[in-house]
Amino acid sequence: MVRRRRNQKGSSIAARCAVVVMAVAGLALSPHAAAAVDQKNPKPTGQPLHEVGTWGASADRTPVTMTEQTVRNIVHTSVGGSGLRISLSNAFGTQPVVFGGAYVGLQQTGAAVVPGTNRQLTFGGSTSVTVPAGAQVLSDPLPGTYAPQQTLAVSLYVRGASGTVTGHNLATQTSYVSSEGDHSAEEDGAAFTTTISRWYWVDSVVVSAPKTVGTVVALGDSITDGLRSTPGANRRWPDVLAGRLLDGPRPKQMGVLNEGISGNRVLADGAGVSVQARFDRDVLAKPGVRTVILMEGINDINGGQATSGDQLIAAYRQLIARAHAEGTCILGATMTPFKGLGSYTDQKEAIRTAANEFIRHSREFDGVVDFDKVTRDPADPQRFLPLYDSGDHLHPSDAGYAAMGDAVNLKALECKR
Repeated sequence: MVRRRRNQKGSSIAARCAVVVMAVAGLALSPHAAAAVDQKNPKPTGQPLHEVGTWGASADRTPVTMTEQTVRNIVHTSVGGSGLRISLSNAFGTQPVVFGGAYVGLQQTGAAVVPGTNRQLTFGGSTSVTVPAGAQVLSDPLPGTYAPQQTLAVSLYVRGASGTVTGHNLATQTSYVSSEGDHSAEEDGAAFTTTISRWYWVDSVVVSAPKTVGTVVALGDSITDGLRSTPGANRRWPDVLAGRLLDGPRPKQMGVLNEGISGNRVLADGAGVSVQARFDRDVLAKPGVRTVILMEGINDINGGQATSGDQLIAAYRQLIARAHAEGTCILGATMTPFKGLGSYTDQKEAIRTAANEFIRHSREFDGVVDFDKVTRDPADPQRFLPLYDSGDHLHPSDAGYAAMGDAVNLKALECKR
């Protein structure tokens, strides 16, 4: 029964995106690309396949507009697979956006693409696509198999004016914007004269993988988004988790989508719509999702939206119910310490403690990831262990993020409903 629901979810994405599943002719590949893309063996043989997410970033409204320019988004995948597809979102757009060219290749350095790897994307067989305001599209699959943990350059040429760009405001990764014109097919990076720390329009990368491989969604705020981790180094805790999963045998591997939004809240919109409002789009509609790890609430506490633990607990219960209704497992992750932050008070700490105790002991989640326990200072449990504090007393250091990624019980991700 659960498999049937998941197949329906994958089908609904394709239907909403109005995508015709068509294989496109692959470009000739240089020897440099052979380890990443194998067009001679486009599918694992003898195994039923389904689509899973290998990279994701939650869509949000940005303060940006573009006109007749090309953006080259740099993204780092998790699990490997065949038939790579790119999802583009105009969820917060103020008008339709026209992509006149779209390519994906392997990043060489900066804005440059490894020679021979830049491959044209199509949408229902067309090399251009118009995405209405509020909508998203999914590209046709590219033939061939992509290895795990590839750094991709996703290049999108915007024809005309874009209106408000839908994107992700905290990438912790450098991407690039060109001077005027369509530079999406170019392998060198000379035309990409502006650097950005956001992702524009691309909200997920999807591959086909054996049905033993699923998708994990990390859902949260800036601590999931990786704020104050080393830019470009992929040291967010979901990145650490992705690496651990790839170290295991193939049947235990899972793609990891990072759906954190810096400043996001549970109870109210703010930086991004509330986690309750985006739960369907950022979790349930993603392909192959088996498990979501929820860590959110500290911004509600600091911002005054949560005046008691009961308010957060009621919202958690709603998210649990919605996940379970779709046959999806949901793990609760405790909120990390924040004593030393200027807004810290004993009253706010009491709210965090109450919410964390519910996560730990209620047994309403399908499992618990105790981020609080692994990052706190035993000598002062309301504070980060100094090694794990980035310096602002709210966000972890690289070492803190590594400890969080290592704290996830991989067996708990295999929860079945």
